[in-house]
Amino acid sequence: MFYWLAHCLQGQYHALRVVQYLTFRSILAALTALLTCLICGPIMIRWLTRMQIGQSVRDDGPKSHLSKSGTPTMGGVLIIFGVVTSCLLWADLSQINVWLVLLVTCGFGMVGWVDDYRKLVLKNSKGLSARAKYMWQSLIAIAVVLYLYFHASLPIQTQLVMPFFKDWLINLSVVFPILAYFVIVGTSNAVNLTDGLDGLAIMPIVMVAGALGVFAYATSNALYSHYLAIAFVPNVDELTIFCSTIVGAGLGFLWYNAYPAQIFMGDVGSLALGAALGIVAVLVRQELVLLIMGGLFVIETLSVILQVGYFKYTHGKRLFRMAPLHHHFELKGWSEPKIIVRFWIITVVFVLCGLATLKLR
Repeated sequence: MFYWLAHCLQGQYHALRVVQYLTFRSILAALTALLTCLICGPIMIRWLTRMQIGQSVRDDGPKSHLSKSGTPTMGGVLIIFGVVTSCLLWADLSQINVWLVLLVTCGFGMVGWVDDYRKLVLKNSKGLSARAKYMWQSLIAIAVVLYLYFHASLPIQTQLVMPFFKDWLINLSVVFPILAYFVIVGTSNAVNLTDGLDGLAIMPIVMVAGALGVFAYATSNALYSHYLAIAFVPNVDELTIFCSTIVGAGLGFLWYNAYPAQIFMGDVGSLALGAALGIVAVLVRQELVLLIMGGLFVIETLSVILQVGYFKYTHGKRLFRMAPLHHHFELKGWSEPKIIVRFWIITVVFVLCGLATLKLR
C-alpha cells in the first residue's frame, strides 16, 4: 500500500515538474517574441518608410483614414518573425504539431505577403486576385487537414467537442477535414476583415491566442483534463508555447500599431495570424470555443455578408453605413480610439465566456 501511495505521489510530482517546465518555457517564449518585435520594430519601420511601402487608402472609405496614407505596411512580417524565432528557441521541435502550426502560419503569411507586395510595391491596386488568394489558402489548409485526418490515431482527434457538456462528443469521421478546412480558412479571412483600425485586430488576436494556450495547456495534461472534465488530447502541450509566442509578438507589435499607428500588419499578418488561431483550435479540438472567443471576428464577417446580401436583395440599399462593422460606427461619428477600445472590451467578454466552458462542464 505504501509503495502504491509513494508511486502515485511520485507520478504526481513528475507531472507537476513537467507542468512547471512548460509554464516556464511559455513565459520565456512570450518574452522572447515580445523583445524581438520591440527591438526589430523601429528597424523595420525605417526600412519600409525608406522603401516607400506604405498604406494605400481607398477613396470610398472613411475620410478620417486619408491621414493614414503612406503609413508603413506589411508589419505582419515582424510578428511572424517573432513567432517563428521564439518557437524555434523554446518549443519541442520533435513534436509534429509545432511544425504544422508554423507551416500554416508561414504559408498563409506568404499568401498575404504576395498580395501586399503586388498592391504596395508593384502598385497593382487589385493585388492578388480573390480567386488566387482563396485557391492558395485552400491548398495549404487542405494539405494540413488531410494529413491530420489520415494520421489520426485516437478517436478524439476527429471528434467534435461540444462546449459546456462533459461527455458530448460527435464523431465527425470524413466530415472532420471539411470542418477543419473551414475553421482555418474562415478564421484567416475573418481576422483579415477585422484588421481595419489601429490595433483593432491585434489585441483580440492576442487575447484569443492566450486563451487557446490555456486550452492547449489543460487538454494535454491528463490530470487537468480529468479534473475539468474536458477531452484529453495528447501531444498538444507544445501549442502552449506557440500561443505564448503569438501573445508576446502581438503585444510587441501593438507597441507600434497602437493609435496612431506607426505600422500596419497588412494581409501578411492578418491572414497568417487568423490561420494560426484556426489550426490551434483544430488541434486542441476546440473549434466551437474558438467561435465563441473569436466572436468579434464572427460579427465583423457577418456584417460584410449581410451588407452584400442586403445590397443585392434590395437593389442598392445598405443595411449598414459601411462594412465591416467598425466602419459603420466611424461614419456614425464614433472616434477611432473609442471603437477600438469598445471592441476590445467585447472581445474580453467573449474570451471569458469561452474560458468559462472549462469549468461549467
